[in-house]
Amino acid sequence: MSFQPIVTKKIYEEILEQIKNMISSGEVKPGEKLPSEREMSESMGVSRASVREALTALETLGILDIRPGEGTYVKQTNILETIEPLALVLAVERSPGAQMMEVRRVLETESAALAAMRATDDNLTRIGQNLNDMKNAESVQLAVEYDLKFHFSIAEATQNTILLRIMNTVADLMHHTFRNDREKLYAYPPKGSQIIAEHEAIFAAIKNRDPQQARSKMLKHINNIEAGIEKSFK
Repeated sequence: MSFQPIVTKKIYEEILEQIKNMISSGEVKPGEKLPSEREMSESMGVSRASVREALTALETLGILDIRPGEGTYVKQTNILETIEPLALVLAVERSPGAQMMEVRRVLETESAALAAMRATDDNLTRIGQNLNDMKNAESVQLAVEYDLKFHFSIAEATQNTILLRIMNTVADLMHHTFRNDREKLYAYPPKGSQIIAEHEAIFAAIKNRDPQQARSKMLKHINNIEAGIEKSFK
């Protein structure tokens, strides 16, 4: 039996963890400027050298942007940094649409279930508002936009920031790949009405705090959308 020596965490690592936690919790937002090294060192009771070491490490990780003479900023998330490599992969993949639908099935069904368990009143209000906007949209194009926002608001209701980022990337790729086909589905009266009804069922399950139903209704919706795209307009 071999034990490793106990090593006390270095000061800069504790500073690094504090800043990361503030960013992940939303206390400090992308694009926001951090206090100066002097202010942080005085606030935490540590040396400026330790603060500088933590900031440099976070810049290396791509989390912070240190601008000489200006200050230190939390980096804005550039969705293109995520989308462009995925788009390149999709360009050489066989049946990328089918694979994207599989990914959506995995992510969105569980997101709906988590939303049913974790959604706040504000989350439910946003989901419901996006559903109403979808139903009352003045054009097919707007209906599709509100459809996308409806799914985004469900991802937000999971309270899982990593899942939200993955979902947003996948949903954005799906939106650009299948936008024309989805607009055709909305424009076709029987399908358009069915899509609205499916969204209503998903929202009802989330509102009723029924994760199993939310998962089931989302799966049914995604399967129907995939079938509609494949059979009606291909």
